[in-house]
Parts: sequence; structure tokens; C-alpha cells
Amino acid sequence: MTSHTYRTLFRTPEFTPLFLTSSAHIAAQTVGGLALGTLVFRMTDSPLLSAVSMFGPSLAQVLGATLFLSAADRLPPRATMTGIALAFAAATALLAVPGLPVWALFAVVLAQGVIASVGGGVRWGLLNEILAGDAGDAGDAGDAGDGGKSGYLLGRSVFNMMSGVMQITGYATGGVLVALLSPRPSLLLAAALYAAAAAGALGGLTARPPRASGRPSVSATWRTNAVLWSSRPRRHVYLALWVPNGLVVGCESLYVSHAPHAAGTLFACAALGMLAGDIAVGRLLPPRLRPRLGVPLLALLAAPYLAFALRPPLPVAAVLVAVASVGFGASLVQQQRLMALTPGELAGHALGLHSAGMLTMQGVAAALAGTVAQLTSPATAMTAMAAASLAATLALTAASRRGAPDGGLLPRSGPVRTTAG
Repeated sequence: MTSHTYRTLFRTPEFTPLFLTSSAHIAAQTVGGLALGTLVFRMTDSPLLSAVSMFGPSLAQVLGATLFLSAADRLPPRATMTGIALAFAAATALLAVPGLPVWALFAVVLAQGVIASVGGGVRWGLLNEILAGDAGDAGDAGDAGDGGKSGYLLGRSVFNMMSGVMQITGYATGGVLVALLSPRPSLLLAAALYAAAAAGALGGLTARPPRASGRPSVSATWRTNAVLWSSRPRRHVYLALWVPNGLVVGCESLYVSHAPHAAGTLFACAALGMLAGDIAVGRLLPPRLRPRLGVPLLALLAAPYLAFALRPPLPVAAVLVAVASVGFGASLVQQQRLMALTPGELAGHALGLHSAGMLTMQGVAAALAGTVAQLTSPATAMTAMAAASLAATLALTAASRRGAPDGGLLPRSGPVRTTAG
């Protein structure tokens, strides 16, 4: 490709099947997550258990990141994505079985998290492989020397926008089903969507070989994690991708307990804001301005939640949530930087580590937010998590700039180096 357009992306071989497969997967996660969180809240009346049920799979991501992540580049992508989607379909159908005790629900949820830990690396590594050399910011001097990796930013922004649309649709659909029927029909719908994702991967993707040689192993996972973590700039980018937005997801995990009858509305507004942020960062903003907006967007992500200390009415809360979620666009800036700092043969592992670490932090934040809400109130806990996110953004920005000639989280200009430091 000679320029960045959505039309050229969808003309790229395999981009559309991967897009549709991922759409079904995210829709299933959205519908199933809201249903499960509501089911657990009705069974236990506990904000903590409700939050952890929705984001609990994220906690198990740390196991995958430390033990199994080498599989992201060492397994054939099509077969792996098909198998993961089928496993999720079976597990979600199991969650819908009447009479299943809470401990069994959480056992299934944690198993899903371990399986998902490899899925992010496989999916995003394949996206990077599909777009490598096929998309670029023509004429953009600021992206010179990135080896075509700027195509990943536009592609990922399209996936993020799709995620926003799927979440808006999924939360609206799930909210209606939960309100009119019960959470279990929503779980069965989610299982069917996972099965559709498996069919899409098997029928639409090419049987590509693994990106890296060798067999997946715990030792290979540890070695590659050590290589990725050895670079100071990469460490700061990873922490910026994990910590500030993870703490804000802790706020989102309390929507069900904060507004039990309108949680779907809040989730949909959050998805709408995320969609707006991804469109702005991925397509509307000039490439030269994107690196400068990473930190302001992280601040925007948390600041509106401070107003929850005033217990705003639902319409105001919905607007605050939508405005805050625009800040999730910061992750596109940071992911582009991560790709510029990472050799191509490690792209899947690097993106899998990003995904697993981010989801792990979200699970930790959900558990922390639920605990604070259990002791105080959901609104107080949301305010506290937002304040912690702002503090983390300020600390990471200061640390990344200290002694970093390329500007750490906020690169100034020109190509970036990929050597460890």
C-alpha cells in the first residue's frame, strides 16, 4: 500500500477474515461478560465477586505470560485461533448450566484466562504480519525508519473501533436479554458467537507457518520475556500500557454494582468513547501529533472518574464515562512505539506480553476496586482508582523522561532505536 486508508486495509489479503473473526470473539466476550457479572451479583450480592467474575479471566493471564507465551510465535496462527475459540465456546456454554456453584463458575473463568493468554499474541502478531510492508504513512518523515510498522497502528485502530462497536452492540443486547430473561440465555448466545469465530478462523484464514522456529516451552517464554524486558524504553512502554488503563478498568468493573439496572448503558457509553478515541488517533490526527498525545490521553482516561465522588446522576455519569474512554486511544500511540522498538520475529510475543500484562492488571484492578467498594461504596472506589491512575501516569512520565535521549513515553521526533538498554 502506498497510503493509509480503511479501503486499502480491507483489500489486504486475510485482513477481512481476521477482522470478522475477531469481531465475533469480542461480541461474545461482551455479551458473556455482562451476563456472568450480573449472574454472580444476583447470586452473591457482592460487588467484589461481580467485578472479579467479569475481569477474573484477566488475572489468569499472568500464568500464560510467564509460562506459555512463546506459543504466540511458535504455533500456526489459524489452528491456534480456531482451537482457542472452540475452547471458549465450550467453557461459556458450561457457565450457563443451571445450579453451577460460584466456585465452579470461577474455576471455569480462570481456565478461560489461561487459554486467552496465548490468543492475544497470536491474533495481534498475525495482524502485524499481514500488514507488514503493506501499509505505511506515505511521506511522513516522523515515521521514517519504522520498517512499515506504522501500518499496524491503522490496522489496530480499525480493530479497536470494531471492538467499540461490538461492545456497544453486545452490551445493549446483553442488557436487554438480562433484563427480559436471565443471564443464562446471554451466556448461550456468547457460546454461539465463539463457535462462529472458530468457523471464521478455520474457513477464512490461510494456513500460515509459525513466525518463529522451535517448540513452545516455558524456558523459551522466559528467555523472550527477559529480552523484551531488558530494554529500558520498552519497559516504560509496557508499564504505560498496563498500569494507568488497568486501574481505570477497575472503575468499569464496578458498573454493575454502581448501577445494577443500568450497567449496560454505562458499558455502552464507555465503548462509544473508546470508539471516538480510536477514530481520532488512528485516522483523524496527523501522524506527527500522535506521539505527543499519549500522556494527555492517559490523563483524560482517569480524570472524569474523579467526579464520581459527587455521586452524579446516571445521565451525567454516562457522559463522564464516555469522555473518559476517549483516553483509551493512548494505547494506539504506545503500541506503535512498542512495535518500533521490537524486532519483527518477536512481534507476536511482544504484543502477547502487552495483552497478557494489560489484562492481568485489569484483573488485579478489578479485584482491588471491588475490595474498596465492598468496604466503602462503588462510587468511592471508582474515585480512588481514578486518582491512582493519574498518579501512575505522572510517575511513569517522569521516570521515562529521566535519562532517556529519545523521550521515553513521549518521543520527540525521528526514528527510534531497537537496541536493548
